[in-house]
Amino acid sequence: MSRHDELARRDIRALLHPYTHLGRHEQSGPVVITRGEGVWLFDDAGNAYIDGLAGLWCATLGHGNAELIEAARAQMEKVAFTHLFAHRSNEPAIELAEKLKALSPCPDTSKVLFCSSGSEANDMQIKLSWYAANARGQSGRKKIISRHGAYHGVSIASGSLTGLNFVQADFDLPVNERFLFARAPYFYREAEEGETEEEFTQRLVAELEAMILREGPESIAMFIAEPVMGAGGVIVPPEGYFPAITDVLRKYGIRFVSDEVICGFGRLGEWFGCQTFGVAPDSISVAKALTSAYVPLGAILVEEDLYEAMKAESEKIGVFGHGFTYTGHPVACAVACKAIEIYERENIPARAAQKAELFERRFAALGEHPLVGDVRVKGMVGAIELVADKRSKRLFAPEVGIGAKVSALAEAEGLMPRAVAGHNIALCPPLIITEEEMNEMFDRLERALDRAADMATREKWAEA
Repeated sequence: MSRHDELARRDIRALLHPYTHLGRHEQSGPVVITRGEGVWLFDDAGNAYIDGLAGLWCATLGHGNAELIEAARAQMEKVAFTHLFAHRSNEPAIELAEKLKALSPCPDTSKVLFCSSGSEANDMQIKLSWYAANARGQSGRKKIISRHGAYHGVSIASGSLTGLNFVQADFDLPVNERFLFARAPYFYREAEEGETEEEFTQRLVAELEAMILREGPESIAMFIAEPVMGAGGVIVPPEGYFPAITDVLRKYGIRFVSDEVICGFGRLGEWFGCQTFGVAPDSISVAKALTSAYVPLGAILVEEDLYEAMKAESEKIGVFGHGFTYTGHPVACAVACKAIEIYERENIPARAAQKAELFERRFAALGEHPLVGDVRVKGMVGAIELVADKRSKRLFAPEVGIGAKVSALAEAEGLMPRAVAGHNIALCPPLIITEEEMNEMFDRLERALDRAADMATREKWAEA
């Protein structure tokens, strides 16, 4: 019996798949990936695909990296697990904390706290902001400002930060009135007629300050933002947006967290996305590329004044009552140490900046396609927005499922992109991608778009 036949006999209903139309999945089943090599993925039927989204924005060093595999094996041979509770530690966690502190784009990083995912990292940012506020006698400073269209996770707390309806709908999120949402820096959709990018930025900054004053500066603990908004459609902010936002936050003493889960470790051509936009946040959250997704790991950088508040409160209570079984897992930390070694040795951020020239040029050319209304790209991440009418920016009706259709057509061409926010197609390939592979990736996407345009005409999608 072939592997394909063996998999076909299995009960696919035993496994629940996230971000999937559950009823439809029972009928169609999954594409089962069995092997990866470099930027390529192979399914159980032997089909090859370019991994156009580096897994889920995470497999930065590609698939089958022998050094990362060996780092995991070697650490498992030494000690597969030991925890960090009650004054115990392990060498990989200590080494990785030192590395991250040295790389930190934040001016006052004091400590590193580990977890297992980006959701957990942003969850911890909320908890520690509240914990520190209590330690400082600022019990009213508990509100968190996120942005519409943001993606910060799916736990109850981090899901309350995620400004996407499908993450919050019918999960009763956000959990309370502490979570606020500012306008996204989405120039294509949010700019007023005739408004320049500079004027748009000024309006968003003024709106943020007005929100802070309306809510009361003393009530707001934290502002969190992705440098480039990923799952919300790859929203690239206008020039000057982040410096102006940072000035407002500093003015009112509000903690600024940069969610670097997607943008960290070279994706935008610098070590961290906030550096690309010329700002220094108080803290960052990292995950995904921290291990190039070979094992789950997340972390946050804790600034000195936050740590001092944490220390004071833990002394009062008798213990710092937070942590996970897998906080600082030695295998995950060993793999992350090796990943950072590779990033440094191969100069991955700088090489990504060089590759971005071709990446951005090929993306810009997609703007001429009849289905493409907007192109948004920064460094080695980008998206096209699919529209029914370019002039009016009119979207296809939701029942058309334009993003899913184009993504499926791309998959048929041997490319795995991702449909995000319904009507956008995103690309975020492994940073090891070659120029030849990158051109092939865009050629396959163009063929998929051409097939979609032909189908749209024949089946009259724009009239749905």
